[in-house]
Parts: sequence; structure tokens; C-alpha cells
Amino acid sequence: MRYLSVCSGIEAATVAWHGLGWTPVGFSEIEPFPSAVLAHHYPNVPNFGDMTKHEQWPLQPGSIDLLVGGTPCQSFSVAGLRKGLEDPRGNLMLTYLAIAARLRPKYLVWENVPGVLSSNGGRDFGTFLGALGELGYGFAYRVLDAQYVRVGRWPRAVPQRRRRVFVVGCLGDGTAAAEVLALEEGLRRHIEAQSKKGKNTASNAESSVARCITTGEMKRQDYETCTMVAQPVPFTKSKRAQSVTDDETWVDGQVNPTLSLFDKGDTRATTVAVAHALRGDGFDASEDGTGRGTPLIPQAMTVRRLTPREYERLQGFPDDYTLIPWRKKPAEECPDGPRYRALGNSMAVNCMSWIGERIAKWEAEHER
Repeated sequence: MRYLSVCSGIEAATVAWHGLGWTPVGFSEIEPFPSAVLAHHYPNVPNFGDMTKHEQWPLQPGSIDLLVGGTPCQSFSVAGLRKGLEDPRGNLMLTYLAIAARLRPKYLVWENVPGVLSSNGGRDFGTFLGALGELGYGFAYRVLDAQYVRVGRWPRAVPQRRRRVFVVGCLGDGTAAAEVLALEEGLRRHIEAQSKKGKNTASNAESSVARCITTGEMKRQDYETCTMVAQPVPFTKSKRAQSVTDDETWVDGQVNPTLSLFDKGDTRATTVAVAHALRGDGFDASEDGTGRGTPLIPQAMTVRRLTPREYERLQGFPDDYTLIPWRKKPAEECPDGPRYRALGNSMAVNCMSWIGERIAKWEAEHER
């Protein structure tokens, strides 16, 4: 299967479809950092750039079997201004259709936010589907939530709520499109549980952590396969802190101590510890305010920001996929900012993998 990817981003489709033996004929991406990611991983695949200039691309009808893209969603998002097709970004939906009309691929795969279903009273999405019909494509669409899509290399899906509309079109064959997006066991979930809105998520983050993790335990764990999202807050236990028992919360000195825990009436030593903590010199008061106590990690936790690697895992990408040489600096100095942005704008790899496998299955079962 030869495919052309537009609004490519960092190419979730290619990561998803590599195992199918499909070949990218070209990409279309204009943002600098995602373009650098594409050049780094796929140096032999041309990036044609601006998709509105597609008539200048060296591609002819019959040169691709599939067109895939997720045109910008900002104009259709419920969080945006909802200008729809009046927004130039929304008009890239029509550019996508123009590319399909010129190159006539057998399959189309298009992705967008659920807000596209209600944009302009549903007329924007209706315009898109109507145009597909006029071009001779049978089509089907459904909303997939990445957290429920289990397939091949992602048997447990991805740990995030990410609902997106996917449209599949097949030239002259609506049955094929419908079969590709037909519901399977791997996509079923408890509808009632999903429909309930989350409450107090942020405010209860601290109390939601069930137990304390000691430094010794962390030494025995593989950091690559068990990364905490809730990060322990180090404190210090003194000999006079009788309210803390000698249990698993004791840890070794590798945890940087901050404040000491004393009897409620002992404010002098606590004040000394706070003053040194603010200065950042690492001083930690003991029971007499002059020595060091024993650091521990309590059950109270704080929520830290996810790392770019964790963002990659949330979207189904390989670790360090976006850790590339950037602006004449080596990969290890690649800033986090553009990595976060590129990953946040990407499709979820497991959803694209599921759609690809469904198309491949249909093709195998209906070879002509």
C-alpha cells in the first residue's frame, strides 16, 4: 500500500503502519520541528511542504493507494472559536478533498476532533461527507477513544482519554469503509462509566496515592518500565517524632531532605530548617536544631509534569522518538517545548494502527 500523508506532524501513521509493509510516498508538513523529526527518521521520504501547493507536487493519478491526514482542528474544536470553514485552517479540509480529487487514491483516512460533528450546526462536516460522495467515495465515520483501542503492538491501548473522529473512504465501495470501522471486541467499553464526568481530579491528586514508595524500593525497580507520575515529597524524621512509626517510610540518605518533623511545640528547630531550606544549602535540623535527621518519603504526594518520553508513550510512539538534533544542537540538548507541542498535535498511534490493520484485512479478504 502506497500512501501520501498530509498535515503529517511527526507521522503517527507511518509509525503505526510500518509493520504492515506500507510505503510512504511523501509527507506534507510545514512546521519546523515536526519537519525536522520527519527528516531525522525518514530521510528518504520527501516532505512536499505546503499542502495548498499540491498541484506542484510530482505526483500523478495512480501514484498512491491511500491518502491520510488530520487537517487542523482548531477551527472545529469546542475550545476554539468554532469558525469552521470560515477559518483558513478549516479550509484545509477542502484542500484535502482537492488532493483526493486529483490523485484518486482507493482509500482515504481523515481525522479530526469531535467538535467537527457540531461545527456550524453540523454543516461543515456534512459538506465534507457530501464532497466525498460527489467524488465517488463510499464512506463511514466513527469516534474512537484512544484509551479503548487495543491492537497488535498496543494490547493495553494508551493511558489517556483522547476522542477523535475518523472517516474512512473507499473509492466506489461504501461497504469496505463500513467494514473497516466496524466495532470489534477490542473497542468495547462500559458506556455508563465513560459518560460520567470526572470530578475533583486535580484537588484529589495528593490523597489518591495509596502508599509510600521508599528509595530502596525505587532502586529495585526498572525506571524505564515504572515511572511515577506522582512524585514523592521528601521530609525528615527526627528521633522525637514519635507520631511516625518505623515502617516502610524510612529511606536512605539519597533523598534530599527539606524540612524536619518535630513535636508541635518545637518551633525553633522547624524555623531553622525552613530558613536553610529557602536558602537551598541542604541544612536539615535534628532534634536540637543543629544536626541532621533521617529523610523519608511520606504518603502525601505532589503531581509533577509529565516528561516528553511519557508524552510519547501516551501517544504510542517509541521512547525518545522526538529527541532529535535541533537547531545545531545534539539530540541530548533538544528542548522539551517543541516536543510537547508536536506530540500534543499528533494522532494516537494505536488508533492509526487499528485502522491500518482493518484496511489490510479487508484488502486480503477481497483481493480482485
